[in-house]
Amino acid sequence: MKCPFCGSFDDQVLDSRPIEHTSAIKRRRKCNKCGKRYTTYERPEEISLMVIKSDSRREHFDRKKLWEGIARACEKRPVSSETIDKIVSEVENEISDYLMEVQSSVIGEKVLKKLWDIDAVAYVRFASVYRKFADIDHFMQELKSLKKKTVKNQNK
Repeated sequence: MKCPFCGSFDDQVLDSRPIEHTSAIKRRRKCNKCGKRYTTYERPEEISLMVIKSDSRREHFDRKKLWEGIARACEKRPVSSETIDKIVSEVENEISDYLMEVQSSVIGEKVLKKLWDIDAVAYVRFASVYRKFADIDHFMQELKSLKKKTVKNQNK
């Protein structure tokens, strides 16, 4: 592994542990040249999954693109990068059951379900982009629906 600080390939693994609910492994490493520590994540290479977009275009599933979309929704919210990583890994794991292709709507709904449990504002932000609200009325409908769900959950 190449050290992100000095570029050396001489390192040692200090700690390895699996990440819950994923097939990824988190490794803590130390560079033998500069002595700095860094973290790497290893995932098995998988068959390329195609995402069918709403306009019927197909593109390769891009973990980074999904991470960035969720991160934008969580911007300036109390949601850590680790939580975003966990959401992406869980969604990626859930869609691995699909053979070769998955609808983008399936991915979007899975992300929304996970954001719902974490942060209502991030949920609304993601929903506003994902569901392409045409105007303020559609946005208000979603907010009212969110409010009803919140009240229902509080009364349980």
